[in-house]
Amino acid sequence: MPSIVDGLRGSGRGIGAFNAILLEHAEAIVAGAEDARLPVILQISQNAVLYHGSLAPFAAACLSLAAHASVPVVVHLDHAEDEALIDQAVALGIRSVMFDAAALPYADNVARTRAVVERCHAAGCWVEAELGEIGGKDGAHAPGVRTDPAEAAAFVAATGVDALAVAVGSSHAMNTRDAVLDDELIGRLAAAVPVPLVLHGSSGVPEDGLRRAVREGITKVNVGTLLNRVLTGKVRETLAERTELTDPRKYLSPGRDAVRTAVAQTLRLLAPAPSPVAGH
Repeated sequence: MPSIVDGLRGSGRGIGAFNAILLEHAEAIVAGAEDARLPVILQISQNAVLYHGSLAPFAAACLSLAAHASVPVVVHLDHAEDEALIDQAVALGIRSVMFDAAALPYADNVARTRAVVERCHAAGCWVEAELGEIGGKDGAHAPGVRTDPAEAAAFVAATGVDALAVAVGSSHAMNTRDAVLDDELIGRLAAAVPVPLVLHGSSGVPEDGLRRAVREGITKVNVGTLLNRVLTGKVRETLAERTELTDPRKYLSPGRDAVRTAVAQTLRLLAPAPSPVAGH
């Protein structure tokens, strides 16, 4: 992960981190990054692991896609609350994880995150954590919560995390793009915290809001629901036009192509002055 985010902090540019549930998501995320000629983060959430029943098969597919891509692709375990799952991910070769203990009291969040960081760093794994619970995930809706800059700086110093997800006005699983971010707070957090800042719930933020967030200091922008809306919408459209279809390849292919386009567009949005990247 460091090679992908190096130089981005403070540059006014960001990187897209996209959640994959199906193999079609993962294929589209990598293809979209190749179309944009920009690096990308391919994320597998704990909820996606629960959907598949285990991490290993889907992780193997994502790691293979990353290894064969023409642009840098990092496979990242997202929103892991289960420490055993983090250990499994590291054993499988995933070198970027998010440990989510934000719902715990501050002292417990610090202690558990620090322990995860120590284990992961020993294995060469990058760790993101969260401070200030972000609403909309599994009913944990907390729209008024904001991350305090001083507390964020102390948290990073105490835990040694490599990136910090902050609560600045976004919410998970939004189906409309009308979230209003606190740009002034993002700027204060970026000045106080020495590691990259991460925006979760980005699907609910309009494009101009994402541009401003990156300019103010957000480095990693997580996108999930937007891809699901695009995929499902295209599948519905295809099935409505061709009611005789039963072969899933015939309706999932257009959906995958639509996600590919959305990924490329989002990556270009976050990196307004991109320069081509070499293969790896």
